[in-house]
Amino acid sequence: MRRWDLLAALLLGLGLWQALVWLTGAPHFILPSPLRVAQAGWASRVLIAENALITATEVIAGLIIGAGLGVMSAVWLSLSATVRRLVMPLLVFTQAVPVFALAPVLTLWFGYGIGSKIVMAVLIIYFPVTSAFLDGLMRTPAGYLDLASTMRATRTQVLRRIQIPSALPALGSGLRLAAVYAPIGAVIGEWVGASKGLGYLMLLANGRAKIDLMFASLIVLALLTVILHWAVGFLARRLDRYAGET
Repeated sequence: MRRWDLLAALLLGLGLWQALVWLTGAPHFILPSPLRVAQAGWASRVLIAENALITATEVIAGLIIGAGLGVMSAVWLSLSATVRRLVMPLLVFTQAVPVFALAPVLTLWFGYGIGSKIVMAVLIIYFPVTSAFLDGLMRTPAGYLDLASTMRATRTQVLRRIQIPSALPALGSGLRLAAVYAPIGAVIGEWVGASKGLGYLMLLANGRAKIDLMFASLIVLALLTVILHWAVGFLARRLDRYAGET
């Protein structure tokens, strides 16, 4: 997304928001105006920054661990058709369980600290990364594999020199999705049980009828997600370039 497109989208969103406030005449404790939210955010900037740092730590740790596990699982699954037949149905079945339903259990097992939130983020991004990278590994052009077979390349050489480089664009797509999903997992964990983080701050503000602070926290969470998506998008473009040069 280009910088000016993002700025235009931001201005459009703020304009629609302000128009909705004017048209509905909703009181500020139901729908605060953008200016009121900005004032509340500035007044509580230290509090928001402290909690945003906690959420960012949970999200980044969950993204790194979840992406690493997803990559290793995809490589493992690509090596054996028997393993794929046995394990893939289990992975699909785990996605049928709502992540929100697991949050209380994870909080019980891993406590109210950041550990349970990191696990939530890992769970919510593990399958998209695994599925995208495995799909890329299994869609290696047949001509490349025939050429490798003709040259008597070993299984490890085929995987390292052909399959993984050709699957890097698919991995980049999976990582872009993961960058968007990871904050969802962390915030769900904070909603269930936490003493810090943007999700906890939103619940606290809502309980005290500080809706403007709740909106300010929500906007900071959205900005955090956008920044993370940009960073992962930059990494994905580097992977695409590397795959093209390989």
